Amino acid sequence: MGRLSNKRIMITGAAHGIGRAIAEACVREGAAVLLYDREAEALGQLADALRDHGHDVLAELGDITDRQALEAAVSRAREAWGPLTTLVNNAGVNVFHAPLQMPDAAWEQCLRVDLEGAWTCSRTVLPDMLANGDGSIINIASTHAFSIIPGCFPYPVAKHGLIGMTRALGVEYAGQGVRVNAIAPGYIATPAVEAHWRSFEDPVGAKARIEAILPPGRLGRPEEVAMSVVFLASDEAPFINATCLTIDGGRSVVYHDA
Repeated sequence: MGRLSNKRIMITGAAHGIGRAIAEACVREGAAVLLYDREAEALGQLADALRDHGHDVLAELGDITDRQALEAAVSRAREAWGPLTTLVNNAGVNVFHAPLQMPDAAWEQCLRVDLEGAWTCSRTVLPDMLANGDGSIINIASTHAFSIIPGCFPYPVAKHGLIGMTRALGVEYAGQGVRVNAIAPGYIATPAVEAHWRSFEDPVGAKARIEAILPPGRLGRPEEVAMSVVFLASDEAPFINATCLTIDGGRSVVYHDA
């Protein structure tokens, strides 16, 4: 019996990086998993790979800002397995600008995806969770939710809001059996981060500079975030609610770089 053998979990942004690692970890622990992503090819490849290993997965193509598509995906999962027990709000978009140079569309995109999208997903699964008196929502936030890096506006605005939503929903529904928590990853070695290094003239040097300011001397791994999701989704964390688990190797508590 796996740690999640009685769980039915929806993961948004499941096809790549942290989302993929979360999906792989959850199925290994026995969960039935609904993979939700807007990239058809990568989504299909992941679903096929997991099914080839005997795991119970559904793959649904859609955007987290599309409420009708979300409701249809959740409905199909309900028909296949019963109501979802867990939602992992992982999908998001990096939007970084200097505030006054930011196009209006960038603000709208960031808030629509990184904050409103998480709420749209949450409001889709909450009725079933409340009806069953049991459920867990896990929001993948960021260390940008409490640390500000100049030039990264408005991403931290959305992530601060996501922590606020985590706390508000967690307190609102705790008495009805639903827990809501967040995870704040720091520098994690995802394909998106690796692509970021390649945008520098000296990719190796850019990566080394970041590794040097991290207490463990390395970036985190997607599977390290994923196993924290497994814990919060499991029955091992029944009294953990309305809080945020930081996964950054201790970087956020360092006073200065020297």
